[in-house]
Parts: sequence; structure tokens; C-alpha cells
Amino acid sequence: MNYIWSGMIIISILYAAVTGNMQNLSEEILNSSQEAVNLCIYMAGVVGLWTGMMKAAEEIGFLDRLEKILVPVIRFLFPDMKDQKTKKFIAVNMASNILGLGWAATPSGLKAMKCLQKWNGHKKTASMEMCTLLVINISSLQLIPINMIAYRGQFGSADPSAIVLPALAATTISTLAGIIFCKVMQAVNREKE
Repeated sequence: MNYIWSGMIIISILYAAVTGNMQNLSEEILNSSQEAVNLCIYMAGVVGLWTGMMKAAEEIGFLDRLEKILVPVIRFLFPDMKDQKTKKFIAVNMASNILGLGWAATPSGLKAMKCLQKWNGHKKTASMEMCTLLVINISSLQLIPINMIAYRGQFGSADPSAIVLPALAATTISTLAGIIFCKVMQAVNREKE
């Protein structure tokens, strides 16, 4: 990835130098830097708000209730998992993703992976459970795509929440595809054992 980005930057600079557009390139670099900083500040507020809401939800026991709702899903996706602590981290990760809070999902996802690694017999390769968590985390069914709504709002969209239904449809399809793939791979893996 570093080579790709480096190559694009070098090609852009060379092209600007050859075509006499170095002034335009310099201005765009500064404008883009300013936009990046503004976006980071804007998103820091959104992240702070929703991370705080997740913490409050945890304090009042909402996440525990949500975990109980997700138990059948977790049991279906991770049939061999017995560790309750890992299940709790997975439930928080899934709940955060469903609510569109990807940044709030990351810490619980990392904790779940760390717990899964303890039970992994092959330390240099990911276990089936680790792969399943990763696929589910990446496909990530989202009821409310908070990130995209925030980005669209920051960049002046007339209707930032217009993305909700298309995002719900896309993430439903991607999650179903991910689940089917994981179940097929689990079946293949069981046959090999």
C-alpha cells in the first residue's frame, strides 16, 4: 500500500511539474490538509458522543440485555465456543457494528480476538472462530450507518440520512454472504478433522 500511495504522489508531482500546475497542486495540498483536519475534529465529536452513549448503555445494563438477545446468533456463528468472556466481547462488537458505531466496535473486537487467540491451537494462523469474527465484523450489518451520515453531513449533503436504506440493504446482503461463507468453511473444516 505504501508503494501505491508513494507512486501516486510522485506521479502527481511529476505531472504537475511537467504541465506547469505546481501552484494548483500546492493549493490543493493545503486545502486537502485543512479539510482533513476539519473532518477529524468533526468526527472526534461524533465518536465522543457515540462512545459515551455506548459506555452509558453498558452502565445501565443495555449491553447485557443486547448480549442475551444475540446469544442465539453467537451460538449459531460460533458453535464450539464455550468462553463467556469472549462471547460478551463478541456481543458488544456485534451490537456496536449493528448500531453503526464501528469505532466503538474496535476495542471489543480486539479483546475478543485476544481471547480467541488463547484458545487457538495454531498460534501462527487464525482459528476458524477468529476468521468468522473477522468476516462478521467486516460485513457488519448496520441499522444506522452513523459514520456515513456524519461524513455526508460534514460535506454538505442535503439529506445525510438518505443513505440509511441503501446501507441497510447492502450490509444485510454482505452479512448474509459472510455468514453463508463462514458456515460452509466450518463444514469443510469439520470434514477435514
